[in-house]
Amino acid sequence: MIIAEFYLVALVGYLLGCIPFGLIIGRGKAKVDIRRQGSGKTGAANVLRTTGKKAAFAVATLDLLKGVLAVVFAGIIVGSDYLLIGEFGLGILFAQVIAALAAMAGHIWPIFFSFRGGRGVATFFGGLLALCPVAAVFGGEILIIGAGLSGFVSLGSITGAVGAYAILVPLIIINGFPVEYLAYTLIGTLVILYMHRGNIKRLLTGKERRMGEKT
Repeated sequence: MIIAEFYLVALVGYLLGCIPFGLIIGRGKAKVDIRRQGSGKTGAANVLRTTGKKAAFAVATLDLLKGVLAVVFAGIIVGSDYLLIGEFGLGILFAQVIAALAAMAGHIWPIFFSFRGGRGVATFFGGLLALCPVAAVFGGEILIIGAGLSGFVSLGSITGAVGAYAILVPLIIINGFPVEYLAYTLIGTLVILYMHRGNIKRLLTGKERRMGEKT
């Protein structure tokens, strides 16, 4: 039964992630398909360049909410059930991590839209906010400060994700936070780094577009 629940939370998380708020708001507000504009991504950064600040804020908020809801629904579905493997029990936290990562995957590779989505940053932070608010707020502050000072959303996103992972190391060692949080931030950060590989190359060569710079 618990195995079926793990599959279900992954499916629910993925389908939530597939909702293309950037595409919906881009078409509704500016009558454009943002997949054909700028970077071709459906996240808030590309919406900012093509549609404006208000639309970008709405997309970022809704994409973050996808991660939050994935974790909430996983908790409801699994409840107090758990799977015992040796001395380890896989229960609600494991399910919530699966759901949050599935939501990221759905946002990045939405099955209903030719697997063309965003880079998963807002959804990653949404999942982390529901799992561990302290780490999410810390990483989010680094993201905002990094993007604001440098002018590059990509740099802020990368440093924010890495910062969220870094703060969890002492929180787990010293404060006894669940190791599942660290697993989530590690996998999520690696995915974000992979999705920003092109941005990293452009940052190193000085060709990266600045925040809000029109395409």
